[in-house]
Amino acid sequence: MSSRQSYSFTSESVSEGHPDKVCDRISDAVLDAFLSEEPEARVACETFATTNQVVIGGEVGLSDQDTLKDYMGKIDQIARACIKDIGYEQDKFHHATCDVLNLLHEQSAHIAQGVDASEDKDEGAGDQGIMFGYACDETPDLMPAPIQYAHAILRRLAEVRKNGTEPTLGPDAKSQLTVRYEGGRPVGVSSVVLSTQHLDETMTSEDVRAVVEPYITEVLPEGWLDASTEWWVNPTGKFVIGGPDGDAGLTGRKIIVDTYGGAAPHGGGAFSGKDPTKVDRSAAYAARYLAKNIVAAGMATRATLQLSYAIGVAKPLSIYVDTHGTGEVPEAEIERAVASVMDLTPRGIRQHLGLNRPIYQRTAAYGHFGRQPEADGGFSWERTDLTEALKSAV
Repeated sequence: MSSRQSYSFTSESVSEGHPDKVCDRISDAVLDAFLSEEPEARVACETFATTNQVVIGGEVGLSDQDTLKDYMGKIDQIARACIKDIGYEQDKFHHATCDVLNLLHEQSAHIAQGVDASEDKDEGAGDQGIMFGYACDETPDLMPAPIQYAHAILRRLAEVRKNGTEPTLGPDAKSQLTVRYEGGRPVGVSSVVLSTQHLDETMTSEDVRAVVEPYITEVLPEGWLDASTEWWVNPTGKFVIGGPDGDAGLTGRKIIVDTYGGAAPHGGGAFSGKDPTKVDRSAAYAARYLAKNIVAAGMATRATLQLSYAIGVAKPLSIYVDTHGTGEVPEAEIERAVASVMDLTPRGIRQHLGLNRPIYQRTAAYGHFGRQPEADGGFSWERTDLTEALKSAV
């Protein structure tokens, strides 16, 4: 984000019912199913959704071929369970009646030979690529304020939709916040954009605002909304047809929503549907974990960390840290410390963060970062348990 002290910055979020997020959810549900069967399962699952149709493709691998065939038969019910939980029961996109086409197949042996460990080599990265992690002290979860609160709004609206408090709301929604910064700190919201599907066709934009405004006010810090805040609620008017019936969806199209809302760089790789041997996912989680611990340790108030990998090669090719002029410790020292406190090979990351578990379906909406670590290992990369080790290492 900007090195200026006074500016505005905007981030958006999309709900679990957004077409792309429906696809992310299904892809991660498939991943969780395979990891429940075998922690070392290989999955690269992509989902496409449109009117009355869900298409699932990609590569999967289990050590037992008979078990693999059994799981192939469960893909249909996995997809339908996701769509039902999200809440789609529209005429042209319904969990019970949409067509589900399963085109998953066995993982390529040529990819496996580069990734798998053997007697003479460690397990290699599943692909080349660059991954970024970021943290800042703008919010208690050490996330940029615009994306964190854009997520919070949609998560709250999903809660009241699903518990029956607001039955007129539909699953598909988008939020966007423009946050005003003064002295480098977030101090207010200059505009709120909220488009949400509604099931009552007679509702106007004003009616929808009357429903959602109390929840938006509830989740934003006190005083951030004032008379100068611009509101744009369902600015196009009616929004009754939503989800994959209104617009096609695809896994991996919301990578900025998934990460830092544009406040930090992104390496380009998506997360959902990929098992943790894919560094697109696991190394991005590791980079966030390290950046968050750098800030939590008081070494900087902002930190960006980059990792890079080559397919089939275990160790990262480079580690880069930028503290954006806020560092209390030289960046080269932090880079050395990072390498000493965590094994950043694919296997080392998976073991340190406990990633070979069915913990991914819950990441598919409302951000992969800025969440609370969970008892079963979910969001383990949000822990701040490396602070003392980092301090000792520098």
